[in-house]
Order: sequence, then structure tokens, then C-alpha cells
Amino acid sequence: MPTWKLEVEYEGTRYRGWQMQHNARSIQGEMMEVTRQLFASRVELYGAGRTDAGVHALSQIVHLRVPELSVNLTPKMIQFGFNDLLPHDINVVKVMNAPDDFHARHDAIQRYYLYQISKRRTAFGKNLVWWIKDELDAGAMREAARMLVGRHDFRSFCETEEGKKQSTLVEVSHADVFTDGDLICFRIGASHFLWKMVRRIVGMLAEVGRGNTTYDAFERLLRFESNVPAQFTAPPSGLFLEKVLYRGDTPPTQRRGAFTIG
Repeated sequence: MPTWKLEVEYEGTRYRGWQMQHNARSIQGEMMEVTRQLFASRVELYGAGRTDAGVHALSQIVHLRVPELSVNLTPKMIQFGFNDLLPHDINVVKVMNAPDDFHARHDAIQRYYLYQISKRRTAFGKNLVWWIKDELDAGAMREAARMLVGRHDFRSFCETEEGKKQSTLVEVSHADVFTDGDLICFRIGASHFLWKMVRRIVGMLAEVGRGNTTYDAFERLLRFESNVPAQFTAPPSGLFLEKVLYRGDTPPTQRRGAFTIG
């Protein structure tokens, strides 16, 4: 069965996240609609991660499996076919041939997210940043972020689905805060992420940057359950799925945001 690996970028403001929904627009839904026009048979199309409503992707990985093909298609033909029909805020960056058993989600070994806080009001990047008027201490935020590395229980930083049993233990391999012009950026890498986990971490890091939360108080959130982070959940506008890693891939190292505003 022909299988392809797609790299997709999208601006998620207009969508209710990656996963297809019956009553709302989603990235997967838009791509599935295109497949109905490109292929004669029903296809399999899965993403590496379920980004939430309003969240963006610099590099979402998707596998496309087509059971029946009447003609041979090259990766370029598939890329151009999608991009001719997709909305302006979804773009297929690259298409590659993949093994028949490749699975975008199951084969991924790590995911990296990037969050952008703007230190100034911007006319152009409102949908892509969280603008914070208060003065933030990026150095203090960086020190707090380092506490996240390792295996921790993130139950204070996530929202659990009612009636669903799920482990809240996550192994974080990388967590850093850096500046890029008028942006304060937070990058985090882990094998998987919990619902709203990154946005709640960012909200609490911002409280550290404001001087409202101490290092000790931040560290206690990793040891004891608390509903405090829920009160400071950062908006989805500044969050990007930055990179999905598969065996042999290297993590992102560049210390810059998704774009520069100053």
C-alpha cells in the first residue's frame, strides 16, 4: 500500500485543532477533504500530534496511506495537489516516500514545542504570540524552566478528560527559555505531552518572570497537585508544534522564534 510522509505547517487560529471534528473546522478535516478530490478511494491520514484549537505547527508530520492508485504519483505531484486545494493557512512543505508500515504518531520518539511571548504590542503577529505588558525576567524564567527536565508528574499542569484514566508522568528531555529580539521563547521537548500542559507551564513561567511566583513554589507544583496553574493558562496563540523527531533525527537547536518582531 503506497505510503507517504508529509511535513505540514499551519496557522491554527481559524481551526479547532488538528483532529477531525464533525461540527468544527480542523486541520485534519481540511486535508481529508482534499484527499476526496485527489484520490478515488478512502485514504488513511494521521498526524504525529493533536494540536489544540488555535495552536500552530511549524512542522507537523502526517502519514498518508492510499489503498488504491490508478496512476503512479511522485511526492512532488502529491505536494502540489494538496497545496493547490488547501486553504491559505495550511501548507504541505514536503512529501517523502515512506515504508508501508510508517506511522506518524506511533513511530515518533520525541516532540518539541515552542511558545512565543511578545514584550511589545505588535500589529502583525497578534495571532502568533502572547503579548504581556508587564516586565518579565527572562533569566528567572530560564532557571525555573530547568526544573522541568527529567521525569515528573505533571498532574498540576494538565487537564484530564473526565472518566479517562491517563498517566500524568512525562519525561522531559529539554526545557529552555531564550530571547529573540522582542520575543521571549520557551522550548520544551518530551516523548509526549498532556492536554494543556505546555500552556500551563508557560503561564506559571510568566508568573515567575513577573516576580509573583518563587522558584520553590514553581518546583512544588511538580511534587504536589495544585489547581493554581489552571488559573494562569497561557493562550494558544503563541504555541507552535516545532518539530517531531523520529529515530536518527536531531532536535532543534537554533535560539530563535518562529518569526522575529524586533
